[in-house]
Amino acid sequence: MTAAALQAAQIGTDMKEQQLFIFRNRSEQNQQLLTDMVFLMEHVSSETVDSEDYADIFCRSVNALLEMAAQNGFYGNLWHCFLAEIIVNDENAYSKACEVVGPIDGSINQAVMHDMDIFLEWIRYDFAPLAQKMDATTYALLTDYQASNEKSKVYNKRIQKRICDLAKQFREVKDAAQVKNLVTQFYQEFGVGKFGLHKAFRVEEDAHGTQIVPITNIAHVHLDDLVGYELQKKKLIDNTEAFVSGKKANNCLLFGDAGTGKSSSIKAITNEYFDKGLRIIEIYKHQFRMLNDVIAQIKNRNYKFIIYMDDLSFEEFETDYKYLKAVIEGGLEKKPSNVLIYATSNRRHLVRETASDKLDRDEDLHTNDTVQEKLSLAYRFGVTIYYGKPTPKEFQEIVTTLAERHHITMSKETLLLEANRWELSHGGISGRTAQQFVDYLLGKV
Repeated sequence: MTAAALQAAQIGTDMKEQQLFIFRNRSEQNQQLLTDMVFLMEHVSSETVDSEDYADIFCRSVNALLEMAAQNGFYGNLWHCFLAEIIVNDENAYSKACEVVGPIDGSINQAVMHDMDIFLEWIRYDFAPLAQKMDATTYALLTDYQASNEKSKVYNKRIQKRICDLAKQFREVKDAAQVKNLVTQFYQEFGVGKFGLHKAFRVEEDAHGTQIVPITNIAHVHLDDLVGYELQKKKLIDNTEAFVSGKKANNCLLFGDAGTGKSSSIKAITNEYFDKGLRIIEIYKHQFRMLNDVIAQIKNRNYKFIIYMDDLSFEEFETDYKYLKAVIEGGLEKKPSNVLIYATSNRRHLVRETASDKLDRDEDLHTNDTVQEKLSLAYRFGVTIYYGKPTPKEFQEIVTTLAERHHITMSKETLLLEANRWELSHGGISGRTAQQFVDYLLGKV
C-alpha cells in the first residue's frame, strides 16, 4: 500500500478520536501523533494488513513519543504521558470552567463522560500485539521509559512532575469516572493550557494576529532574595495579595534609580503568587497597540493577570503612551477585574518633559494642558513605589548578606573594601552592583 493510500485510509476511517465531543483541541504535532497511534491500534487485528505497510507509521509514532519525552522531560509510560499532555493542554468549555474552581454542574458532564470512555480505552490499550506485528521487541520504550535527563524545556519542574504523576495514576484507574475525577482535580490545582501550566508570557504578532507565548525559562527570584527595601516590598505585596484575593487593587508603578530591584521585585511577585492563579505577561511599548487584543484573550479566564512593562518611559516625540492611557482608564470598555498593569521606570513622570513645555508660550498657548497631558499617564497608576539608591551603609549590608548566602569566606573588612573599589568603577552604589560584585567573587573560586 502506498503512502498516499495509507493517508487516505486514515482520513476516511471513522476513528475514535473523531468521536470526541469536548476534547478536540490539539496542536498539529499532537494531532498527527494521535491520529497515527489510533489508526495503528484500530487496525492491528486486521487480517488484510501487512505489517510492512504500517512500519513507517509505527516508527514515526515511536520517534514522536521519544522526541516528546526529551522535550518535556517525561518518563514512565510515554503513551500515558502523551494522553495526559493533550488532556491538560486542551482548552475547552469544560476544562476552562473547572480551572481554579474545580468540579462543575450541568449537562456538559455527560459529554465529558463520553470522551472519558474513549480515553479509558486508549489508557488500557495493550501494545504487545501491535509491537509483535511490527516485529518491534523494544516496545518497552513506550511503557517504561527511563529518561537520561528529566529536565523539561517546556514546563517548570513542578508541572512536569505533575503531568508524569497524572500519567502514572492512569495505570490504576478502574473506570471513566475515575479518569474524569483525576483530570478535573488537575484543572482545579494547576489550570489548563498555556495559562494554567506557565507563569510568564510574552506578546508576539504573526500572520494569525496577536499571540501570547509562554516564557519557559523565567528567573527564579524570590522576595527574600532582595535585600532591603522592606517597605517597598510590603506595599507591592499588599496590593498583589488584594488582587489575587479578588479584592480591589491598583495598577503599580515602581520608579527610581537604576539597579535597585524594581524588575526583580515584580519577577519575585510572579513566583510568589503563581500557585494562587497569578500570571504575568510582558509587553514592550512598541506593542501597546496590541493591548486590547491581549486583554480580549485573558479577560474571561479564571486567573489574575499582571501586564508587565519594564523600563517604561517615552520621549516627547513618542505617542504610544496614549494607547496605554486608554487601556488603563478612559476607554469605553471597562478594564477587566482580573487584569492589572505593573510597570517599572527610572522616571517618576513617564513622558519626558522639557523646559519649553512651561516657558515657550509662543509654541503652545495652553502650556498647562501640555504638561498635564504628559503627567496624566503616571497619575493613572494608583500605587507608586519609590526605589532609591541605597546609602553606603545599606550597600555594605547588601554585600554582606549576599556574601553570606553564597558562603564566601572572606573577612568582612576585606569584603567591604573590595566592594567599595568595585562600585567605583562599576556603576556606583546599587543592589545590582552588589550582586555583580558577589558574582565576580564566585567566579574566582
